[in-house]
Amino acid sequence: MKKRTDLWKMVSIVMLSTILVAGCSKGESASETAPASVLKDGKYDPPFTITIAKQQDENAGKYINGETLNDNVLTRWGEQNLGIKIQTTLLGGDASQYNTKLRLALTGSEKLPDVLPVYDTMLVNDLIESGQVKEITEDISTYMPERIKEIYKQYPTTFNPVVREGKVYGMAIAPNLTEGEVMLIRQDWLDKLNMKAPTTIEEFEQVIAAFTNEDPDGNGKKDTYGFTFSGKDSYNTGWVSDPVMIFSAYTGKHLPRQWHNDNGKLTYGSVADGNKEALAKLRDWYAKGYLNKELATQGAWDALSDFTEGKAGIIIGRPWLYDSVKDVEKNVEGAQISAYPTIQGVNGDKTYQSAQLNDGVFMFNKDFQNMEAFFLYYDKMYDAAFSTGDFKYGYAQGYDYDIVNEEVTFDPTKFNTPLEAVQGVGKMAFTKNTPSVDGPGQSYYDLANGVKADTGVLIQSASKDQTTQDGYRISYENRDVLLPNEFNGPPTPTMQNVWEQLTTMEQETFTKIIYGNEPLEAFDTFVKQWHEKGGDTVIEEVNDWYNQASETDVMTLMNLK
Repeated sequence: MKKRTDLWKMVSIVMLSTILVAGCSKGESASETAPASVLKDGKYDPPFTITIAKQQDENAGKYINGETLNDNVLTRWGEQNLGIKIQTTLLGGDASQYNTKLRLALTGSEKLPDVLPVYDTMLVNDLIESGQVKEITEDISTYMPERIKEIYKQYPTTFNPVVREGKVYGMAIAPNLTEGEVMLIRQDWLDKLNMKAPTTIEEFEQVIAAFTNEDPDGNGKKDTYGFTFSGKDSYNTGWVSDPVMIFSAYTGKHLPRQWHNDNGKLTYGSVADGNKEALAKLRDWYAKGYLNKELATQGAWDALSDFTEGKAGIIIGRPWLYDSVKDVEKNVEGAQISAYPTIQGVNGDKTYQSAQLNDGVFMFNKDFQNMEAFFLYYDKMYDAAFSTGDFKYGYAQGYDYDIVNEEVTFDPTKFNTPLEAVQGVGKMAFTKNTPSVDGPGQSYYDLANGVKADTGVLIQSASKDQTTQDGYRISYENRDVLLPNEFNGPPTPTMQNVWEQLTTMEQETFTKIIYGNEPLEAFDTFVKQWHEKGGDTVIEEVNDWYNQASETDVMTLMNLK
């Protein structure tokens, strides 16, 4: 009998040990996060590691002080101040390579990190379907700090791609209404020709005609033209070298390659009324030499070159574009660039633009059990955006800002140890872009209206070139023209089969019309074929997704109302 009792004792011990091990395993993350870590006075003890994925290493080739991807000023700060070390365990270069690596991790070929920034809506969908990412509805409600909640409350539609059956499987990366586009115009050309910046489509045509035909650079040659933009991939880039202003002048809020909520139903902008008139105008301008002759073969960045070289007079893009084209002011004697608002539409309304609310979404390994730690770290990253805490002026003195003679400077050439360029310290954490709450440019608007530059954000904005400041001020004053794409979900079933064909047909038709290789009536044929070849079904499926995305009030479930 004693032997039987001893046997049961041994079995009980083994069972208890198994339960304890299972319990510990459940508390560990994909990176073997130590469950024994305790948060005390804002710091975990002992320190532990959160593993992350990154699309690219923004500082590759330019780290200073011997630092690396996983050993730098920010990773050390996190470990020393929060007891959290951030380690990148999955790194991809461009978007395609990064997505491939994430898909390999899904199959088990690579280990899935704790935190996953995801930028492709189809991949977001596949991750949810795989069952390998964490449902975080309750985590957001419990652990998201209040000031971060206030941000996410402003952008409820950013959750649409990550909601399934009333459950939330991710969150937007640093949601923020990004800056709008402005016209950058050769001011010296306007002045020489005694012209003003255009405000209507008629005035715009007069200006680009003069820039093409009236020798604005004064060299006696017919070697300039009015308006440069990219037509290689889309006629709505949303950021630089963008002609969408011309389309919006005739279509209003129905922008090419974008979905718009028209009285409760999502409609596709490229097949809307007005596009034909816009194409007719661009076709006429192209024939007269007012546009970039190579627009169909040049990408967004390629189209910048003619402006920078002094050949083109107008380019459209976000205000920071000035930094990319201002070399013309150095290379061409007398060249001067000014920023202006985009023109009005033919009906007198403003012209509209694409708006970006976030750059991808955060998703999390299903085994990650330290969401509280993630939110602690994430909240600290926002200190630079709010000009508070350790990051009042920037993330690291001597890296992205410095204090010289008791004054804060963001000019790296003036640092105590001069640098060629500032270090992207904020990009050493989770994402490829640092958090912001400045929207389309509120700090620049405030400065223009007399607010004193007494915070890190305001000081940094005040340090920019005047043309850049003007552009951001204009962006903020016209923030009502920014339209988010109302469809931000994964490709619908029909989209997966026909969308590439439909968009290729769209791009080719638009380009052939502009080039004069097809009659204007080709647009009518395109619209008819678009609907017949799957477009109508796509519209139905997109609207089904849109209706389902709003069925459950997830904002209340996440305590974000």
